[in-house]
Amino acid sequence: MALGQFNPTRQSRREWINQLTGGLGAVGLAGMMADERLLAAASTTKNAAPAPVAPKFPNFTPKAKANIVLFMVGGPSQLDMFDPKPALLKYQGQRPSSVDLRTERTTGGLLPSPCEFKQYGRGGVHVSSLLPNIASVIDEICVIKSMYTFNPTHTPARSLFHTGNIAATRPSMGSWLSYGLGSENKNLPGYVVLNPGPGGSGGLSRAGFLPAKHQGTYFDDSVTDPDKMIRFLQNKDLDRDKQRRQLDLIQELNQGHEQSFGQDEYLDGRIQSMETAFTMQFEATDVFDIRKEPESVRNMYGDTPFAHGCLLARRLVERGVRTVHVFYGPGQPWDDHSKIEKNLKERCPDMDKASAALVKDLRQRGLLDETLVTWGGEFGRTPVSESGDGRDHNPYGFTMWMAGGGVKGGMAYGETDEFGFKSVEKGVSIHDLHATMLNQMGIDHTKLTYRYAGRDFRLTDVYGQVVRDVLL
Repeated sequence: MALGQFNPTRQSRREWINQLTGGLGAVGLAGMMADERLLAAASTTKNAAPAPVAPKFPNFTPKAKANIVLFMVGGPSQLDMFDPKPALLKYQGQRPSSVDLRTERTTGGLLPSPCEFKQYGRGGVHVSSLLPNIASVIDEICVIKSMYTFNPTHTPARSLFHTGNIAATRPSMGSWLSYGLGSENKNLPGYVVLNPGPGGSGGLSRAGFLPAKHQGTYFDDSVTDPDKMIRFLQNKDLDRDKQRRQLDLIQELNQGHEQSFGQDEYLDGRIQSMETAFTMQFEATDVFDIRKEPESVRNMYGDTPFAHGCLLARRLVERGVRTVHVFYGPGQPWDDHSKIEKNLKERCPDMDKASAALVKDLRQRGLLDETLVTWGGEFGRTPVSESGDGRDHNPYGFTMWMAGGGVKGGMAYGETDEFGFKSVEKGVSIHDLHATMLNQMGIDHTKLTYRYAGRDFRLTDVYGQVVRDVLL
């Protein structure tokens, strides 16, 4: 039905709405805003939502154009992957007084790692036998062994990593980047979250007080069929011109409604997400279909949800998506309070293969220099045992790694104490990590602010220093 033929007396309201929304199933995908500087010019209609003020950033020439975060939900054990501590074997079962081994739960004596460590690459970086694939690309990786955070509990620590604050209501890192930099592809979300199952990111991709269009857009990476990943995206009954005319009518009604009571950021976000949902149907089904990759590439990553997420991350940044967060889920699988040796031996092969494949694939395609990859969890694990064969949460000293995007490869940075419990040399806080990540994207973290409730907020709050020793 052409727009000019619309007659409310010939169709029920239910029939009209059903036909109208057939191709806009993604209408609620807030955060799929295209580059704010290009939106108005790229639109094909006079009724399209007006572009907001152009972003102020970057402040300087960026090293990275895209940001990929590989998040190990639950807190991976640095002591069994990247931070060997011979003293754990020497003092096995004991609790030496040389370090304050306070833990969240009741724990026992020191628990040595069962893993063998070797040094790899030009910098002789220690990597355990659990991670042979990551070891093979270690010259692209900077292992930060002196990370620390400020809360030992999953939810606030996870929120701190993603938003810079233990309160889960603040804008996420990806939302800040979307707000500051926009997107390079008007047909795809600027900030994408990949996680298996219906749980999404657990609220960690929200826009908070930033405009709603900067919220992360969640996709289930446990499936490979785009029609199952993005339901009702395409309208198979109407061609592009008719959909465009129908959307023009809806946008005109929305804007007229807004003019009756004044500007509303949430309605603006919905208007703009409808525009992106319209354009997304012509590109998303292609970019999200990893089955189009050569078999050799798919085999390099593997066939698990996390592997799908890593491969999708590469395909998305290749198309201009600014930020991709890949969650290793569902749930919090790296929370090894017991049976840690068994769990790591079952879980690490999948993570190791896909993470290394992403780094290798980006390098082969000439994308690693302009893509920052960050790996880690909300905290690490303790050197003392829990339940006999597990490790408790450890926010005081743990490991993360970064690759690409102007970061030095083949090196380890910082140290924990002799037992791997606390950061003691060149400590890096979560705020320092955020400041460094923003810096590589061309943003001075002290200038990326948003005024809300009478004060200027930023991702790093009033903290954070760029860790320049790890940068090229």
